[in-house]
Amino acid sequence: MISLKNITKTFKGFKAVKDLSIDIPRGEIYGLLGSNGAGKSTTINILLGFLKPDKGEAFIDDINVTKSTDIARKKIGYISENVNLYPYLTGIENLNYFCKLAGENYTAEKLSNILNDCGLDSQAINKKVGTYSKGMRQKVGIAIAFAKKAKVLLLDEPASGLDPLASTELSTTLKTLSDKGTTVLMASHDIFRVRETCDRIGILRNGSLIDQMDTANVTTNELEKIYIEYMRN
Repeated sequence: MISLKNITKTFKGFKAVKDLSIDIPRGEIYGLLGSNGAGKSTTINILLGFLKPDKGEAFIDDINVTKSTDIARKKIGYISENVNLYPYLTGIENLNYFCKLAGENYTAEKLSNILNDCGLDSQAINKKVGTYSKGMRQKVGIAIAFAKKAKVLLLDEPASGLDPLASTELSTTLKTLSDKGTTVLMASHDIFRVRETCDRIGILRNGSLIDQMDTANVTTNELEKIYIEYMRN
């Protein structure tokens, strides 16, 4: 569903991503773990078609992102660290607006159900987004991606600034969507959240993928030790 093949991206002589290859099948949650500057955001921007790789190819559902950017983007939902919504509209009004931009029309009942399925409490649906916590805004962002029938979710530091409860709820929502067939790539430096949420983890350092592992085969403490050792060497 997501495929990066020998991707390299250079900025003014600095290689932000170096010969990166990752394959993520349908329904998997993949965590791209790395420190700031490791190349995580660059990788996501290449998948979104905002950056063109100097070398290599990126695919979403077998669609070449560089050659068919608009078609590939229709299959993608993107959740940034800070989801941009209209603060004077309610949660359901924001969802309805962005759905219509994507050419999707839903009844008020269906919009409410989508927000509920993505973890937003029923009492919050008709409140203005300006009153929402960061975690609540993230849920609306995920609902927008789900409603536009995105097959792939790309998340860049989605748990940054969230309290423990909101982070746990985010993990639960992503797992629910994964069970329904959504493929998720989550870029983060949060070792605990990546370990708790993802099926598989790739460690990125200085633009290079230096290790991959199944989360079922490593504890959080073991992952922390492995990550720190890589960062030191």
